[in-house]
Amino acid sequence: MEYSAHSLEQMALRGIDKTLTDLILLKPDQVIQQENLTVYQSLIKQNNKNYLIRIFVNLQKLPPLVVTVYKTSRIQKYLNED
Repeated sequence: MEYSAHSLEQMALRGIDKTLTDLILLKPDQVIQQENLTVYQSLIKQNNKNYLIRIFVNLQKLPPLVVTVYKTSRIQKYLNED
């Protein structure tokens, strides 16, 4: 898996560790297909608060390319509980 320059910048700005994203990519809580991107996401606890880490990956690239990464506290908006 490769990381775009944009994704690495966003991870640095948002305080998201690359090791954490690698772990989520290996074992996500959920995988969602959105248009041409696949979203890997998992819940984390940070500073006694729950967040959802969302990792957008272009699987059509070889190797697959992480396009962007962010964390949100708006968990219910994005987490499908099927």
